[in-house]
Amino acid sequence: MSKQDQIDTIREIVKDVKFAMMTTITNEGHLHACPMTTSETSLGAREIWFIGDKSTEAVANIKNNAQVNLSYVSQDSKDYVSINGEAKLIDDQAKLDELWSPIYNAFYEHGKEDENVQLIKVVPNGAEFWRSGSGVVNAAKLVAAALQDGKVADSLGENGSVEFD
Repeated sequence: MSKQDQIDTIREIVKDVKFAMMTTITNEGHLHACPMTTSETSLGAREIWFIGDKSTEAVANIKNNAQVNLSYVSQDSKDYVSINGEAKLIDDQAKLDELWSPIYNAFYEHGKEDENVQLIKVVPNGAEFWRSGSGVVNAAKLVAAALQDGKVADSLGENGSVEFD
């Protein structure tokens, strides 16, 4: 599979996934994960955008260590993507206007003018994906392997990784 094919596969998996788990690194070196709504994904431009809150632990962690990981799971829970990258805290009113949705008003008392609104742009370094394929086929492979002593299940899907330039 070519690099472009792998990027296309990653794009296909995450395009309909609205939420990512964003993992940051605390001051103590621990991992901290929280769900984030993905506002925009452009792998070609190496940009994944989120609207965050300046008062959260995630934003505080990004200020001290920009390395993050984003985890995506398809809605049918068969496909997975892990993206590592560098998070940047951005102040750009035009981009905020572009990404803002009225649903965010539920989280910010003063809407997009709220002082706690924080744009977060993740610049991906690399990504890995796992596609498990048909659940029925995989279940059959698992049962067949389980019934045969010493047999390991045949490939249960597709896996690939890519580094972004």
